[in-house]
This record gives sequence, C-alpha cells and structure tokens, in this order.
Amino acid sequence: METETTQEVPRRRRLLWLIVGAVAVVAVVTMGLTALLVNILERKEEAREPYTKVVELDDKTVDPAVWGQNFPIHYDMYKKTVDMKRTRYGGSEAMPRNPSDADPRSVVARSKLESDPRLVTMWAGYAFSKDYREKRGHAYMLEDQRDTKRVTEVKQPGTCLNCHASTYVLQKYQLGEGNLQAGFDKMNKMTYADATAKVQHPVGCIDCHDPKTMKLRITRPAFINAMRDLKASQGVKDYDVNTMATAQEMRSFVCGQCHTEYYFKGEGKTLTFPWKAGMKVEDELKYLEDEKFVDWTHKVTGTKMLKAQHPEFEMWANGIHSKAGVSCADCHMPYSRQGSAKVSDHQVRSPMLNVNKACQSCHKASEDEIKGRVETIQGRFIDAKNMTFDGMIQLVNDIADAQHNGTPGDRIETAQGFHRKASYLIDMVVSENSNGFHAPDYEMSLLNQAANYVRQGEMALAGKPLTTEGQPAPSAASSPSPSASPSSSR
Repeated sequence: METETTQEVPRRRRLLWLIVGAVAVVAVVTMGLTALLVNILERKEEAREPYTKVVELDDKTVDPAVWGQNFPIHYDMYKKTVDMKRTRYGGSEAMPRNPSDADPRSVVARSKLESDPRLVTMWAGYAFSKDYREKRGHAYMLEDQRDTKRVTEVKQPGTCLNCHASTYVLQKYQLGEGNLQAGFDKMNKMTYADATAKVQHPVGCIDCHDPKTMKLRITRPAFINAMRDLKASQGVKDYDVNTMATAQEMRSFVCGQCHTEYYFKGEGKTLTFPWKAGMKVEDELKYLEDEKFVDWTHKVTGTKMLKAQHPEFEMWANGIHSKAGVSCADCHMPYSRQGSAKVSDHQVRSPMLNVNKACQSCHKASEDEIKGRVETIQGRFIDAKNMTFDGMIQLVNDIADAQHNGTPGDRIETAQGFHRKASYLIDMVVSENSNGFHAPDYEMSLLNQAANYVRQGEMALAGKPLTTEGQPAPSAASSPSPSASPSSSR
C-alpha cells in the first residue's frame, strides 16, 4: 500500500498542474479574444466616424489648414508636396537662385530651356521660349505661375489661374454670386494680375472634396462642360459628371480638371478642352484645325502655331492603365493604412518615389525590376523624342532658308502646315509629365507621326509631289504599269 500511495501522489500533482495550466491557457486565450473583439468594435466605431470634427467646414472654407484640423493625416501629407525629389527621368531637384523684385523665389526647378536649347527654337516667339522649368509639387503651383517670365513679361488672361489656384470660392461666390459658371466666365475675362490678387492658396481640399460628405467632386466648369460635350458625341445626353460618374472614375476626373490640354476660346478667353470629337490627339488636332485656332505665330518661320500644355489626362486615357481600370490616384495617391483608416496619399508624387504602395500592390516584381521597366520605356521615348526634335529644328531652319531664297509661296505654305501639325503632336507628348510612360505605344506612335509630318514638310519645300492626303505621290519608276500582271516566283 505504501508503494502505491507513493506512486499516485506525483501523478495527482501532475494532473492538477495540467488542469491549472489548461485553465490558465483558456483564460489567456479568452482575454486575448476579448481584447481582439473590443479592438475590432473600437475600429468599427472609428470607421463609422472617420475623423474628429474640430471645426465646421462649409462650401466657402478655402484654407487647407482649416480642413487639416479635421484631417491631420491628410493635411500632413498635403504639406509634403513641397518636397523636391528627382527620379531618373523626371522630377525637380532644388536649384538655388538669388531673389529679385521680379522673381522673389530663392529656390526654383531646373530650366528645361537651358537643358535643351532646341525648345527655344521650337517655340520661338511664344512665352514658353522665355521660361520653362521642370514641374514641382502642388505646393508651388501658384507661386511658380505668378513668378514665371511667361506671366511677368507677357500679358496673360485670368483664365490661366483656373488650374493654378483654389478658384472655386472665387468663381462661385465672389464673382458668380452662387453661380459657378457665371463666375468662371467673369474670371476668364479678367487680367491675370487682377484675378491672382483675389486668391491666396494653390489648389486645395475644397477644389476636390465636398465639405459635408468628403466625396470627390468636380469644381472646374471647363471639365464639366467638356465631359458633357464628349459624352454627347458618344450618344449620352446631358451628362453631369458630378452625379453620373463612378467613384473610381472620379479618382481620375478630379485630376483631369487641370492635367489636360486646353485652349482659350473667343474674346472671353474661355478655358475650353477640345474634346468634342474625342480625347485622342488626332481628334483634338482636327477640332483645333476646324476652329482655325492659333496660339502664336512662329518667329522664325511665320507659321500659325498651336501649343499644347500638360495633357496627362488624355495620355492616361489612351494608355494601358486606364483600360485596366486603374485611376490616376491609384498610382499617384495610393492608399495606405493609418490605424483603422484607409488613407489616400495626398503627397501626390511620382510612383517611382513610392513603388511599394503605388506599383507593387498590382505588380508582383521587385522594386528594382519595376523601376528598370519604367526607365527602359522612358529611355526609348527620350531617344525617339531627340530624333524628332532634330528633325523639327531642321524643318524650321529650312523653311526660314526657303523664305529667303525665293522658294515658291505654295511650297512654303504647305511646309508650314506640316510644321504646325508636327509641332502640336510633339508638344502633346513632351508637355505631359511621364516621359512616355502614361501611354507608351500611343505616345511613340505620335512621335512617329510627327516625324512623318516633318518629312512631308521637307518634301513640300523641295517641290516633290504629295497626294491630297499629304503623302508622297508614287514616282513613275515605282508605279506599276496598268497592264502589268502581278509577278510570281518560280
């Protein structure tokens, strides 16, 4: 009996400790699950009220800093648009300069005219030949416009301010007395100096968000009108972008309010996007040709010219990402997790500076591989661009020589027509901010077409015959005889 008792005691102790351990484990797990459930409930409550209302926002709250009291995370990101960082083929490293009365900036972006003097010849006689720099972040959009020589040395209309300042309140309430379109029309007719004196901020929160619901919205009448015209050409009547666009479409449309080609229509200098026939460059060129619109007369050739500006939206619309349903914000303002909140990055920067969130959420490749792919596309584009630039410079010089050498006027006029078209196509791909990446195949095709226009201009100067479509007419030696039968092999 003593031997049995001695053996049973340790067993009972082990069993007791097992029971105690099991109870402890169950208690810990229960506490963990309880804490998890509490955390989930707290996060759900936070998600229901995604921000803490510190101040009341309304449709006249312009200052982003006021919005920032309710949305500090977004505002901190927005303030980082002052950062100046360069990728391999784009961006804007800070260039110190000595401030002056004419230009008080102590830091600017690199001059593209100094980097590539061919642009001065290509835009001879136009304001862009005076000053053209790398793009900087949204924080600089107003001061960089106010201080560029394109404004300080050339008289500009108030229309220019539409995309460089927070103009919604100015247009709708100060000028339009509640009517956005009326205020838009009034601002366009003002001088730039008078219009810019009425604004204080670059594009901010109120220009893209409804202050009550925070939903994205379009506040630029030019975009509203252009989308209505574009949809009408596609059979959709009375299209209202603010009520009929999807949430994903709006993540590109708010960018397209400004990052698009435009012209100043009529004596009222009405900001107009040339989309009535479509958003392909060929459609826009035809529209402007039909309108007989002229931006300026080329100082060297006398050609009536067109100038394109920042058509990122059109290039995106003709690119693979758009066709795949990827919005501008998906790449330039990708989502990140901040506590329970899913926040869109309001730093608004190149995806190459944020590859992990901007690219790798879709593309399962290393950061180096993704950057390599992008830089390969951009490098090929820049090579093609340089060859097209060289051809354009040659055509400009040859037209000028022809004018001095007594070349028949009809030849010069035909060459000028090709000069106008080639320059516009080149501008459309060079003035957009991706170096060929937004729509690689399409942008390369535009450069090829521009090179073809340059070639046809040279042929016109030489007096070589062209068909009614502007193509070289076949020579007698290369044209088959009407009676000739197709050749056969063997």
